[in-house]
Amino acid sequence: MKRHDLSEVIFKILAYVLVTAFVLTTLYPFIYSISMAVSGKVAIDTGQVVLWPVDIQFYAVSDLIIGVRARSFWISYTNTLFYTFYGTAFSMLISIFAAYALSRKNLVFKRQIGFLIVFTMWFSAGLIPTYINYRELLVNNRWGIIYGFGAQAFNILLLRNYFNGISREIEEAAIVDGANDFQVLTNIYLPMSKSALATITLFYALNRWNGYFWNMRLVEGPEHPLQVVLRGIASGAADSDVQTNYPYSEYSLAYAAIILSIIPIVVIYPYLQKYFARGVNVGGVKE
Repeated sequence: MKRHDLSEVIFKILAYVLVTAFVLTTLYPFIYSISMAVSGKVAIDTGQVVLWPVDIQFYAVSDLIIGVRARSFWISYTNTLFYTFYGTAFSMLISIFAAYALSRKNLVFKRQIGFLIVFTMWFSAGLIPTYINYRELLVNNRWGIIYGFGAQAFNILLLRNYFNGISREIEEAAIVDGANDFQVLTNIYLPMSKSALATITLFYALNRWNGYFWNMRLVEGPEHPLQVVLRGIASGAADSDVQTNYPYSEYSLAYAAIILSIIPIVVIYPYLQKYFARGVNVGGVKE
């Protein structure tokens, strides 16, 4: 049996302690949010909730799902699902075709196009000119938000670097067999890039799901996504002057909305994690 020296034992103990502390620190906000969502009004108002729920009730959760607060909440939830699904699909479509084109050796003005894409990562017009530009382009409705924020240069370059790492011999063999560029992309590049595609899809989906600032500034009330409505609920909870006759605290409503808003991400992420772990360093290693 292999014996460990003292320094190795100390290192392992410290590593386990730090990892455990990190896990507990990460889980605490999640557990606290659940506790606040289901705790009684008096317990919350008097500050009795520290970790576990006190005087458990589900009035806030029920009101948000099927009660008087449900309509606006589910409309915003539907808007967010719309932005996330169609926005991610549109962004991936642009990124895939742009990355594939940039990976072609015979692309005309390849260097210049690549430079222009990278340039957008370094410099921008600024917040006010960008806002005016979006307004002038009529990016003030559901479809405008999807088209106006179509793709990110960083993700295009990551996917291009991944495409560059795919063996050219496979592509040449497909071309000899009569495949065109579209067939090479769909039958060779995409199946061999699942980890990269899953990672970039997750980046886009999280960005769309968590979109707040531009959605708040550019779209009208009925088309607001979940994050904007959450901000309104949280603002109501933070307003000490708010007096309600509801049998729950406004903080319970805010935390219930937060928990319901992260359920899709919590459900989907474990299925993408195996691809995400391999794809986080997409393009970092080149042959």
